[in-house]
Amino acid sequence: MAERRTGRSAHIIGWGKYVPAKVVTNDDLARSVETSDEWIVSRTGIRERRIVSSPKETTATMSIAAAKEALEIAGITPGEIDLVIVATLTPDYSIPATACLVQDALGAENAGAFDLSAGCSGFVYGLAMGAQAIASGAQNCVLVIGAETLSRIVNWHDRDTCILFGDGAGAVVLRGSDEPGGVLSTLIRSDGSGGDLLIVPAGGCRQPATLDTVAMGLHYVRMNGKEVYRFATRVMDKAARQVVADAGLTMDDIDLYIPHQANMRIIQAAARSLGLPMDKFFVNLDKYGNTSAASIPVALCEAAAAERIRPGDHVVMVGFGAGLTWAAAVVQWGVPRPPVPAWRRTLDGLRYIAAGIRSQGRRLQRRVAAWLFGSPIPPTIDDGGGDPAV
Repeated sequence: MAERRTGRSAHIIGWGKYVPAKVVTNDDLARSVETSDEWIVSRTGIRERRIVSSPKETTATMSIAAAKEALEIAGITPGEIDLVIVATLTPDYSIPATACLVQDALGAENAGAFDLSAGCSGFVYGLAMGAQAIASGAQNCVLVIGAETLSRIVNWHDRDTCILFGDGAGAVVLRGSDEPGGVLSTLIRSDGSGGDLLIVPAGGCRQPATLDTVAMGLHYVRMNGKEVYRFATRVMDKAARQVVADAGLTMDDIDLYIPHQANMRIIQAAARSLGLPMDKFFVNLDKYGNTSAASIPVALCEAAAAERIRPGDHVVMVGFGAGLTWAAAVVQWGVPRPPVPAWRRTLDGLRYIAAGIRSQGRRLQRRVAAWLFGSPIPPTIDDGGGDPAV
């Protein structure tokens, strides 16, 4: 069964995206690998992708930019956020979580934060987790982000993968309400027997980084494209039908489908299977390629900007990816927020500057405390027989 909301409703009240400025076209790739614009477009629908151009541009920085835009549209302050979820397979570090970096940069002092790894399904997984947290009453305001810097785990000499992927981030703000609507139903699933079909073999505890793993290119993403295609075309239809039925709706009630932007052929196959015209699907992969966990929230933001989604519309999001995982959600779109006044943007900018100063101050405070008072860790284990003050 899919998960249907039974407690407070979780409404999307803000949304934002960020994509790097650098554009890499198919013709650009044709200069380094044996391919062509016609070959890539005919097989994937992708014409270009966005790639980070600076070492300072990371999953965290893109997440922060998308989150700021989402908070601005939502009209809330970072202090109102209870939880930050970042869905990514390309975190800045193994630890700390990228979500913690986002929480600190925003100044969301009251928020918990964690990363979620579910491949290209990650954003919809995060949406489900956030909506469930709100429905349970544990949280009231959740920031859900999907962000990837895939260009740093792609072998740019491997034609099978380098033509597919791009970088970017998208975010939404969920807030609890007693009004019906918002996230109506969600579904999350997995099949770990297909884990080897889309994998980065090294870098984890099974194959830690060594000179040999780097030399063999085991830190790059590897994919069995044919098997992933079969998997995706199978689950997209079933997931969409199940999550719509669980929301108490029919396929005719759905105004727009926002699928994971992996491959145009997969989206067209899903449309045929569902018996729907392509104009029911929002597609932007021609501009960005496959941005994994970022693809659905980036597409959602562009659909909202293009007024493809209107108040009261029912939207289906379906993701699939590494794991293997797949996920779907039905959302009833709410009333659009009024334009953000200039003074609010200025105030938000000052607030983020203050958050940065506060973060630096806390780091300095820890260093000064360590210098003045030394380490709080006792030199030996207390066996219970001595004076703990000694």
